[in-house]
Amino acid sequence: QVQLVESGGGLVQPGGSLRLSCAASGITIVFYRMGWYRQAPGKQRELVAQHNGGAGTNYADSVKGRFTISRDIGKNTVYLQMNNLKHEDTAVYYCNRIDGGSFWSWGQGTQVTVSS
Repeated sequence: QVQLVESGGGLVQPGGSLRLSCAASGITIVFYRMGWYRQAPGKQRELVAQHNGGAGTNYADSVKGRFTISRDIGKNTVYLQMNNLKHEDTAVYYCNRIDGGSFWSWGQGTQVTVSS
């Protein structure tokens, strides 16, 4: 059974930074493209960053240049470094695979709140 556990969120002022972690069990992340998604209140969940293994990374325009996705294969963990955070980054952040709309069961997510 696949389990994804996100952590690292919190309350941060605009311009601040956070590093999110997603610890995976039941699967080995090296075999999958992995993504960070977020869902703000009243909005649909959106993909903000994806790790394509040896094929590199991709980012939504809204976070490009500020967010960095990475992975530690030994720890079976995916990270999202978020810098220069903005109010509009406030959301619950989740990780999951990128596979044509197929997902594992979603974790509980981690809340990121950007507020002064």
